[in-house]
Amino acid sequence: MDLIHTVAELRARLKGEQSVVLVPTMGNLHAGHLALVTEAGKHGRCVVASIFVNRLQFEPGGDFDRYPRTLADDCAKLERAGCHVVFAPDEGELYPEPQEIFVTPPKLAGQLCGDFRPGHFQGVVTVVAKLFNIVAPHTAVFGRKDYQQLAVIRALARQLNYPVSIVGVDTVREPDGLAMSSRNGYLSSEERTEAVRLGQNLRRIKALAEGGSRDFDALCAFAIKDLTDAGWRVDYVAVRNQSGLAVPGPGDRDLVVLGAAWLGRTRLIDNVEFRA
Repeated sequence: MDLIHTVAELRARLKGEQSVVLVPTMGNLHAGHLALVTEAGKHGRCVVASIFVNRLQFEPGGDFDRYPRTLADDCAKLERAGCHVVFAPDEGELYPEPQEIFVTPPKLAGQLCGDFRPGHFQGVVTVVAKLFNIVAPHTAVFGRKDYQQLAVIRALARQLNYPVSIVGVDTVREPDGLAMSSRNGYLSSEERTEAVRLGQNLRRIKALAEGGSRDFDALCAFAIKDLTDAGWRVDYVAVRNQSGLAVPGPGDRDLVVLGAAWLGRTRLIDNVEFRA
């Protein structure tokens, strides 16, 4: 496995590769990330994982400075998972001058997480566009845990005509159901025990909706109250259609319930797809 830090080196390494798959990450890798690498290996002969903590997608007051940087450990995990190239640029390499040109995310980015993280998705699509231009993959792999992000990136590839197929991989969970996340490491032992409540509420909504309930506002309000009563600060719990994250209409059957909430200083997100 090759560890590369500059754009020029990466382009030289990939020259002649006919089948490149990209797995963008911010590092501090867990089994969920490694599942993306495993999936990537099914789609091409050269798997490139990027590791870059992207300042542009952190809102003011966010956790950019405390986000864990664990490059050596990440590389060991990636090599075992079958990754071929790790691209780990520093900030000056990926942003050699002040970034004045930004990609505007689609309208679907202006709700849900977009309501609570101003500028986040603009930072995401800008860095992903840069990575697509640098790596020139034919396929890129992302996790479904970041459901709205996946939808935004699909729109990016589609609307800017990138010749990149976007593959989504199912959320990897801990044995108790908690969605794996790099930010889970911020949780105290007591918070870690409590953290499963978010997913439990989303799965309850799924079960009730599959049982025939279409009063999604009431279902979400109950979940928000349950979380709030347990000491969480809820950003949102919402049911949307899977196709464009719009509020479901009478004919929508393929749905997803999404939630984001703060447990102490840690913001957790999760989602569950269902048909109802």
